[in-house]
Amino acid sequence: MKAIATALQGCYIIEPQLIGDERGYFFESFNELTFSKTIGQQVRFVQDNQSFSSYGVLRGLHAQAGQHGQAKLVRVLQGEVLDVAVDFRDTSPTFGQHIAVLLSAENKRQLYVPRGFLHGFVVLSDFAEFFYKCDNYYNKASEIGIKYDDPTLAIDWKVPFRDMIISEKDQQLPYLNPINQ
Repeated sequence: MKAIATALQGCYIIEPQLIGDERGYFFESFNELTFSKTIGQQVRFVQDNQSFSSYGVLRGLHAQAGQHGQAKLVRVLQGEVLDVAVDFRDTSPTFGQHIAVLLSAENKRQLYVPRGFLHGFVVLSDFAEFFYKCDNYYNKASEIGIKYDDPTLAIDWKVPFRDMIISEKDQQLPYLNPINQ
């Protein structure tokens, strides 16, 4: 397992070590000891989630606030997504900045999104099966988010707006800067 630091402190792209032969391949997608050593901190995941979505589905930008904040380790089991993490830590020098990473079943990359970050993704393939581990339990009352098309963030989702499928809930999220609403 290899961790690639991103421009956002604490957020890492994780590349597995693939072992392949004529039968196919094998890789260890998660090992707590190796993962903690690789990113330099102890993370204990307590909940796994999975979603299935079609082309153009955009889920995000979400997080949980306060004591219910979650770190996530995300990957794609089938298909391809553009995965986005936004630094939402108000004391961070990169507050409001984002990274976008292509995650696919083919590249087998994962993204570690620490607590204090907003997270979202859009499906680039016909469909995608998305899997994520969380280090805290889901708490509906702690949900927060920022609208996907926030002009301050200026995220290029790589999907034409006309093709995006966005939930009513996500369309109602606020902008980072309320003046933009």
